[in-house]
Amino acid sequence: MEKLIKETEETLLALENVFSKFDGHLVNKVPFEGSWTAGQLAEHLILSNGGFLQVINGTVTETDKPADLMVSQIKSDFLNFNVKYNSPKEIYPENKAYNQPELLENLKQIRAGISNAATGLDLTKTCVSYELPGYGYLTRLEAIYFVIYHTQRHVHQLKNIYSGLNPN
Repeated sequence: MEKLIKETEETLLALENVFSKFDGHLVNKVPFEGSWTAGQLAEHLILSNGGFLQVINGTVTETDKPADLMVSQIKSDFLNFNVKYNSPKEIYPENKAYNQPELLENLKQIRAGISNAATGLDLTKTCVSYELPGYGYLTRLEAIYFVIYHTQRHVHQLKNIYSGLNPN
């Protein structure tokens, strides 16, 4: 459990730290063709991770499988940087100007919520308010690992966006 809490905190803090390196005007600048802006990427993670926080805190049932059954598959899928995924429309960020301090505050609130869930809830329960395409209903443990690996994937992309905007 300590490993999960530490990995959650480190991953979500890494996102905030990388995102905070962007100068205000660069947050909404497209670094290269086909890329989101840093602001769009942060908004995508707010929508996704915030949604998962609601799922984790939502309706649950008893679990009839190992609580970590899907963790290795989620890790394998999301940390394979050679595969490009299309975002579901529900968590696809708008093409607009984003406010960096506001996004950072939302990211911090979500980090606190995920950390509270990881330390205070029974992570073996199955979340039934949302069925994740390709994975099914996740346990709270699997949902937290989804947040971790999905965020790690996007931290990697955020670093690429930063490099694209700051070639030095």
